[in-house]
Amino acid sequence: MTQSRQAKNVVVIGTQWGDEGKGKIVDWLTDHAQGVVRFQGGHNAGHTLVVGQGAAQKVYKLNLVPSGIVRDGVNCYIGNGVVLDTTHLLHEIDTLEQGGLDVKSRLKVSPGCPLILSHHVAVDLAREAKRSAEKKIGTTGKGIGPAYEDKVARRALRVYDLFHPERFAEKLREVMDYHNFVLTQYLGATAVDFQQQYDASMQHAAVLKPMVADVSAALYEANARGEHLLFEGAQGTLLDIDHGTYPYVTSSNCIAGQASAGTGVGANMLHYVLGITKAYTTRVGGGPFPSELDIETEGVPGYQMSTVGQEIGTVTRRKRRCGWFDAAALRRSARINGLTGLCITKLDVLDGIDSLDICTGYKLDGKVVDMLPVGADDVARCEPIYETVPGWSETTFGVKTWEGLPKNAQHYLKRLEALCGVPIAIVSTGPERDETIVLQHPFA
Repeated sequence: MTQSRQAKNVVVIGTQWGDEGKGKIVDWLTDHAQGVVRFQGGHNAGHTLVVGQGAAQKVYKLNLVPSGIVRDGVNCYIGNGVVLDTTHLLHEIDTLEQGGLDVKSRLKVSPGCPLILSHHVAVDLAREAKRSAEKKIGTTGKGIGPAYEDKVARRALRVYDLFHPERFAEKLREVMDYHNFVLTQYLGATAVDFQQQYDASMQHAAVLKPMVADVSAALYEANARGEHLLFEGAQGTLLDIDHGTYPYVTSSNCIAGQASAGTGVGANMLHYVLGITKAYTTRVGGGPFPSELDIETEGVPGYQMSTVGQEIGTVTRRKRRCGWFDAAALRRSARINGLTGLCITKLDVLDGIDSLDICTGYKLDGKVVDMLPVGADDVARCEPIYETVPGWSETTFGVKTWEGLPKNAQHYLKRLEALCGVPIAIVSTGPERDETIVLQHPFA
């Protein structure tokens, strides 16, 4: 196949504990891409997109369908690294199509996706209910973890099993017997019904089948045609199952390298890694958070981050914990992902705060460390070391040029860039597409 132009592929990664604003940036970048790919996680991810202005403004909340779906003519792919709840996927597709989007003709789903089934959700909820308050993980309860466990234990049912009813029934009965034993005998919960799950799966199979395709082959073909591809990460690096604050993490790899494993493309097809980070830090659920602030007391910086930033989880609807920017955590993310550039989001949330603290490292066991340790136990013992810089009183909301930013905001961003060791490529100053400052375009 003759390549008509040189393809360039970009991986978009969250560098903190998720919720960094990846959806808006993926949507914005898709103006230069012909395909958008999800490669890990499940419907525990939540991306909110704001498109248009005034009466014509539309807000889209996506969990499984890639953010590129709101752009006409862009193909979307769900790779084998995603765990798939077909009930949720088909509901999400229906909702988007009722809103006027063409989804089914542009969405391709890998046959290798492991399925999230009713017993996974039941186990997830029962386990969390049994944990003591201080040991709760903060799971979304959507069956993500148990589905990944079945994948690793080699007992998962995958999308391709849906199209072989007898084989599916045999595998489902076997795995459901196992999980029902755990549910009833260990977790003290109610068993799930085989027939109900089987019937629902067969109904979903008929609707899903036209969208199922060899995603790995489709991406290679698109790349050979010179199409730009955008690989869309979910959650954030510090929630990565291997590199995050374990065990307070998600159940998948959230880092740039998973874009290859989770879609079946070679690492040589990943040309640019864009790390998304807020101008401050947030976290949902349990786990250590060295730079955490008080978000309940009116008038303090953490309260402003929480309220002005509207820090409520897209999926969980829980308040996000808020804190100062943690450059030591970003250094860890930069190395793990091999970041090419940074995108700073929600800068405007800091408008009006007199002085800003930046966590530059920690005191741990009497020593100074300049990078987030591995694992929750050590992170929980870290005492943040802060550097204080002046804030600004002017608004940064909607500013579209670097020169339009207040001088102190410029200095703050440059300091973050220096501390993290990664150049800032983009600054997002609002939720809409054009509220974006471009210093280095990832597709250039």
